Amino acid sequence: MKTVVVGGDGRAHVLAHVLARTSDVVATPGNPGIASIATCVATPPEEIDGDLFVISAEAPLVDGLADRLRAQGKRVFGPGADGARLEGSKIWMKEFFAAIGIPTARHGAFDDADEAIEFLKTLPGGYVVKTDGLAAGKGVFVTRSIDEAVADVVDKLAGTTFGDAGRRIVIEEEMTGPELSILAVCDGTRVVPLTPAQDFKRIGDGDTGPNTGGMGAYSPVPVAGKDIVDQVLTTILEPTVVELCRRGIDYRGVLYAGLMLTPEGPKMVEYNVRFGDPEAQVVLTRFDGDLAAFLAEAADGELLTEPRFTDTAAVTVVLAGEGYPASSVPGEVITGIDEAEQVPGVTVFHAATAWADGALVTAGGRVLDVTATGSTIGEARRRAYEAVARIGFRGMQFRSDIAGERTGVSS
Repeated sequence: MKTVVVGGDGRAHVLAHVLARTSDVVATPGNPGIASIATCVATPPEEIDGDLFVISAEAPLVDGLADRLRAQGKRVFGPGADGARLEGSKIWMKEFFAAIGIPTARHGAFDDADEAIEFLKTLPGGYVVKTDGLAAGKGVFVTRSIDEAVADVVDKLAGTTFGDAGRRIVIEEEMTGPELSILAVCDGTRVVPLTPAQDFKRIGDGDTGPNTGGMGAYSPVPVAGKDIVDQVLTTILEPTVVELCRRGIDYRGVLYAGLMLTPEGPKMVEYNVRFGDPEAQVVLTRFDGDLAAFLAEAADGELLTEPRFTDTAAVTVVLAGEGYPASSVPGEVITGIDEAEQVPGVTVFHAATAWADGALVTAGGRVLDVTATGSTIGEARRRAYEAVARIGFRGMQFRSDIAGERTGVSS
């Protein structure tokens, strides 16, 4: 089977890495890391022949790439633009939740600053302000200060921070409890959850600083046993697919449920419509089977295979550039990747790298995803940080507490 991965980020690299176990992979545009295991081309996906197309990121899905490829008769894993609205518009997503009673935070949608500020004043403390549109995982502001929340509302609605993506916003009451990510594969009528993961959104240790696209993740998650996964499946994922079908939306791709395990039970934070990043790195590396065949079943509308995962644990530590998430400094020379991959169980996935004058350099905010497997979370964590210590580039930043004490597992 020839599988075409559309994308060039860390998620695309791990997809290519796992798909290449059983299929011939072509990536467009790919990245330097993917080029070591697959063929990278600059050709638009509409002009490539392949047996399966896997779309990595959210923006092309929202833009209707899956629809255009399907119109050419191609087999595609990824929702059409109608289903991608679950991520493309947080307001539409929240209205969808309300229509079928999916548990989520108290919230309101606004395009007027005065109305938004009045709603903020009704919340008991703990404020979440989100762009309605796509913001590369950085459009969420969380604070316990109403003054900071008001300032963020004003900046977003004025278009100062996120342009048109922020001119409509969602304000939520902050939820408490452990975070959980469940990636599920859907074939249009059936949805199958994969093994859970937990990610770390804030830039700094101890969950401090601004939100990012994700600074690390681990899997499995001790607090999320089969009972939790089954509850999410029956109360959130399956009702979602039923409602999508009722609305005439044939959803074939990933439903990524971002959840909070609150004292009242699992509640939805948001949906994403593609594999999580960096959750994909820890989930897919543990996939035990033919991923290409599994995703092809979903694309064909007939999931038959039950996904299996190894008994190992996986931990990913994201290495980000100076200034991230507010900005990034491209062109910094990267060293030590080969040495890092000498650590047992370690693979370094490229998220934003490029070649310049014969050297591998940084090319974005989140640069590398250092991923390690081990017999336990503790072992995987030790291997990941041993590998991190061998890598360097100017301004490199990372969290030192990924899969630490909050996992509930001793090291």
